[in-house]
Amino acid sequence: MHLQRVQVPDFRVLKDVDITFEHDFNPRVFPLGSQNGGGKSTLLQLIFILLHCSAIPERYFALKNLLSEFQLFKEQDRRLLAIIDIWDGEKVIELEFFICNDNYINEILLADGLVNNQYQKDNIIISKIGVLEEIERRISGFSNEESELQDIIQEITSNRYQTIPDHIQTRLSKLGISEFDYDPTQTWLDFQFLGKTQNNLKLQLSQEHKRIYDQVDELSEDVDNSIKYLQSKNLEYIAKHYKSDILCHVNNLDIDKVRQFLIDLSNKVFLAAPATQIFLFFPRKIKKSLFVKHISGEHKYPYFQAIDFIKPLLSGIFTYDFLAVDLLIDFFKSARDKDFKQAVETGEYGNNYKDLLVELSSLLNNKIVNVDADFLSVIFTINQSNINIKLYSEDLSHGELKRLSIYCWLKYNNIKDAIVLMDEVDLALHPDWQYKIVSDLVDWVPSNQYILATHSYELCQALTPSHVKVLEPKLTERRSE
Repeated sequence: MHLQRVQVPDFRVLKDVDITFEHDFNPRVFPLGSQNGGGKSTLLQLIFILLHCSAIPERYFALKNLLSEFQLFKEQDRRLLAIIDIWDGEKVIELEFFICNDNYINEILLADGLVNNQYQKDNIIISKIGVLEEIERRISGFSNEESELQDIIQEITSNRYQTIPDHIQTRLSKLGISEFDYDPTQTWLDFQFLGKTQNNLKLQLSQEHKRIYDQVDELSEDVDNSIKYLQSKNLEYIAKHYKSDILCHVNNLDIDKVRQFLIDLSNKVFLAAPATQIFLFFPRKIKKSLFVKHISGEHKYPYFQAIDFIKPLLSGIFTYDFLAVDLLIDFFKSARDKDFKQAVETGEYGNNYKDLLVELSSLLNNKIVNVDADFLSVIFTINQSNINIKLYSEDLSHGELKRLSIYCWLKYNNIKDAIVLMDEVDLALHPDWQYKIVSDLVDWVPSNQYILATHSYELCQALTPSHVKVLEPKLTERRSE
């Protein structure tokens, strides 16, 4: 996969962006520069989220958070977000992402002469697709709702409330139970009363679940009609977005292959960035926590807790930590397991672990990195006069650890033939290493395309001027909605 062109007319600080990344350039490494606040990070994050999340429902939360302020303007039915061209090795596939409402689809129906067909008009409503998805997500959590109700019943009977507290009423309301047949004059020792109360609540939840299942039956046919009609126009439905919907118009690819293409593409797009640069992936409350004083005694800032939460969901993301210890240990475990497997199959241990030690040592100016016997911690040493001397954290530079982490991330995750977006890759690297990072990336995994947001002249000088892409500063104005 190769990102060939990206156009962004108006998203946050990005205005009239149109950048090409030529697929026939060698090496396929493209520095991306701008002034501070010029939108480098925003552009990489927009590309990553659109390509990494659009086909995976579990990742829609990040897409919606990123676009939280991207809304239709007043009297607007469609708003273009981005056009992204992907070279798949044979042809260019154009992905045009936009948000719209039902009025936009009605205009297409009118153009097709279908607006007079009342059945067609009433049954092609794209907003119903998002409604159905939300209902299906709730259905997937029905077992959790049943457990929640059981906890509520347990709390009521254990505390023998004379009146039902507000927090219990709120919990019941979230389950769709609005009426609670409760008689405080009854004694809690009356087991018949307890049984009646419990059965009443379970019956109401069962009726609520049945009502939701009936909604699915009512919506399913209309949603199928809507999706088929959208596909006839080479439109792929992505997700519900507040009062509008996110769609993707696809050019140069059969519509029946689009969904699989987007899924395959999502697994070929990666983003490496400082942890503090990915705040657009979070809801406003979490974003704000990045700038709020940390309360003494708390284990971790809410922002960094949120990062730990999203990493398993957004599998393509990597943050430059001081040292990605877990990743490094897993890398050693993988090499150990390969050697053991080879021993089982051939009777002789392989050299994967030994070769890994040599590779990592070459990244650290011949400092040696290994793990303890229990694979629980990382150990650094240096050999002086045939004696291995243990090193401590103060003996290792941030640049060395960052370079080591990037190498492990690429190699351990077998990231190849991929689009790799890297933000602030030059931070903490000596100018010589900033220059060398280009050849490093190509040496480590030559099949990838790398787009590097940077302020480093040294990094840019490692490539031809045509490789270097610049986001020009734009005058911006805030539109009233």
